[in-house]
Amino acid sequence: MKKLLIASTLVLLISGCSQVGPKTKKGAIIGAASGAVVSAATGHNVVGGAVLGTAVGGTVGYLQEN
Repeated sequence: MKKLLIASTLVLLISGCSQVGPKTKKGAIIGAASGAVVSAATGHNVVGGAVLGTAVGGTVGYLQEN
């Protein structure tokens, strides 16, 4: 299940790269950093937190643009 979530997130992020705006990029970067920091602080998987944070941050940034 975990691998499916990561693969799905990566596919969604890669497929949208041609039309990514500045707020989407900023949201993805902030989300990745936040996810990694929170995961490290709580003792969880840092890479998984960064991937999840990227997906959430990128989505929020995309929604703000549209």
